[in-house]
Amino acid sequence: MKILVTGGAGFIGSEFVRQAVKRGFNTVVVDKLTYAGDLERLKTVENKITFYKADITNKEFINWIFKKETPDIVVHWAAESHVDRSILDASPFIETNVKGTQVLLDAAKDNKISLFINVATDEVYGELGKEGQFFENTPLNPNSPYSASKAAADMLGRAYYRTYGLPVITIRPSNNYGYWQYPEKLIPVVILKALNNEPIPVYGTGENVREWLFVSDCAEAVFEIIEKGKPGEIYNIGSGEERKNIEVVKAILSILDKPESLITFVKDRPGHDFRYSLNTEKIEREIGWKAKTKFEEGIEETVKWYLDNMDWVNRKVETLKEYWKKVYRE
Repeated sequence: MKILVTGGAGFIGSEFVRQAVKRGFNTVVVDKLTYAGDLERLKTVENKITFYKADITNKEFINWIFKKETPDIVVHWAAESHVDRSILDASPFIETNVKGTQVLLDAAKDNKISLFINVATDEVYGELGKEGQFFENTPLNPNSPYSASKAAADMLGRAYYRTYGLPVITIRPSNNYGYWQYPEKLIPVVILKALNNEPIPVYGTGENVREWLFVSDCAEAVFEIIEKGKPGEIYNIGSGEERKNIEVVKAILSILDKPESLITFVKDRPGHDFRYSLNTEKIEREIGWKAKTKFEEGIEETVKWYLDNMDWVNRKVETLKEYWKKVYRE
């Protein structure tokens, strides 16, 4: 069976590609290779995949790829994904996440794809207070340009299912973490700053809560959904591993034996959602999937990976210095 993976050189997409190859899928990868994409993530499988450097908003090229490769399944990971960047400039998020998704849905429809996995995010739901959870039927209420663009892409996929009968399954994962994550997100930022004994920027008071899902667990959930999921349905993919941001920071500092005095509270992100929490009863009941990795185990493994791969990390950091100045007011 042939599977086409968009954003397959990205953080989560590359983990999915590595697992797809291991599972025996004939795997086609499409990636624009923006700042966040990197073929080094696919080095271990580069001779076992077909790769196209392509912008998913390029309708003609995407259609050509679909006609040439005739995939059975599309798994759509490609996206501009960093909230802070969307606050600085929303335009790329609208272009890639909305228009790009529409181009892919049209190509899938015209080429009679048997299954389209549309990857959304828990952020489309908005925010929670200290109690409660998001269910698959919770109304969407996105609060950042990033989450608004992902909500639009989410709804486009469901509209194509309803209007055209395109077999779309929507997935909404919680915050992923693990190896190969680009060092602009919270966990790699904290690891790198701590290793260099630099101030670690934490928004507000660090009380915001996220649900942390290890990247390999997320990819495994999607394969289970491909096998057992039902077109037209939505599945939350969560871990139940909720942590305050400040708890995540302190856990990393403890692993690295670094002082908490490195923590520096900075002005809060505009529109910063307080808490996300996914109810996963549906995926457990209908698919039989449950996250395996506890946060304490996953964060240890993640820190170790960064320590073992500092050459790659340092190359990425060089591209981020000006960006960090803008975001963290350094």
